[in-house]
Amino acid sequence: TNTDKLMRRIDEKLVDGDVEGAMEVCKSTPGPTASVLYEGIRNSGSGPEAVEKAITSYGSVQMGLLEKGLVWISLFIAIAPMLGFMGTVIGMIQAFDRIEAVGDLSPSVVAGGIKVALLTTVFGLIVAIILQIFYNYIVSKIDGIVNKMEDASIGLVDIMAKNKVFS
Repeated sequence: TNTDKLMRRIDEKLVDGDVEGAMEVCKSTPGPTASVLYEGIRNSGSGPEAVEKAITSYGSVQMGLLEKGLVWISLFIAIAPMLGFMGTVIGMIQAFDRIEAVGDLSPSVVAGGIKVALLTTVFGLIVAIILQIFYNYIVSKIDGIVNKMEDASIGLVDIMAKNKVFS
């Protein structure tokens, strides 16, 4: 995978003691994992604790960036059924207004209002279901990226220790 290639390239640089080269590898590689590893390598002169702290801090920043748009999807997932139910109430009000205006309770009098009530509920639920599927897909992708970042971070500390970067 790309993360494995990145880790191999970093290891190749650190075997030769080329910390700047390892940082350059991270800089030239797009993505949150490379950014987190860059911060770890940048703090390598301060010891393993500083590397781990930098990785943890910057990992949180990257995670926030990955999740920044999810709040809007969550909002629409919550609002869509409510709008559908509001349409239900409006449709029922229309149906009762028709009954009141006509003074008759025949099915044709209330059918239009009930149809509006049912359609808005269905559309609200359909929107919420589609968005929920999309949301879950995105969250699973973000979780996969975060897991790769965590694995790579652990691997980086091991590579740095193996190559005596801390001493």
